Amino acid sequence: MEHTPESSTVADDPQARDLLRRAFEKTARWPKDFTGFTADLTVNVNGKETRGPVIVKGPREVSVQLDNGEIQKWAQEQLSMIAVHRGPRSFEESDGKYSLTMEEDGHPFGTKLNIHGSHSFYRIKDNRITQINRKMAHPGMNPFAFTINVEESAITQDQKNLTTKYTVYYYSPTDGKLTNVESFTDTHVRVGASDLPATRRIITYEDGQVVVKNLTFTNHTLL
Repeated sequence: MEHTPESSTVADDPQARDLLRRAFEKTARWPKDFTGFTADLTVNVNGKETRGPVIVKGPREVSVQLDNGEIQKWAQEQLSMIAVHRGPRSFEESDGKYSLTMEEDGHPFGTKLNIHGSHSFYRIKDNRITQINRKMAHPGMNPFAFTINVEESAITQDQKNLTTKYTVYYYSPTDGKLTNVESFTDTHVRVGASDLPATRRIITYEDGQVVVKNLTFTNHTLL
């Protein structure tokens, strides 16, 4: 989820910057020369399956062809989100452009890392981002907030952290009321020098019921 930076007058803490930079550099991303991939996608929503091809070149260049238009749009959003998080970028292009400070408060998820001007703070432990907290407000939409708890991650061939399980708690930034919870479980497949999505399972709550959505990618080919 991308967000627009706001100006901040808070003095930057070099120790906080070093802490976040180390976590950033230990996070798995596609190589700098990554140009995309194609794959066959199967989507299963509570037992109903639909299949089709996908092409991913970047966060804004994702093509999904499925028979069901609503599921196609949702799958495209999921792939765009994966491309945002896995796409190659520098620390300075990411959270490094903000003023950073930190607090040691004894939290089980580690040090609190404040990202001033972005309505965000992280928690970092053992050179890994363990929690993301963010408030979002865009013109024409209701403001919302979320907390992501990173529960499990794998170590890639490049000795980078690749998140495999996390839970997102969505809530109102005005009254703090919980609006939804989504549980994500991901697996990956190594193709060339890239760890590409193999499966993604999302458990959520929609229209009065718990919904399980599976994305399965096969026949990956690098572009």
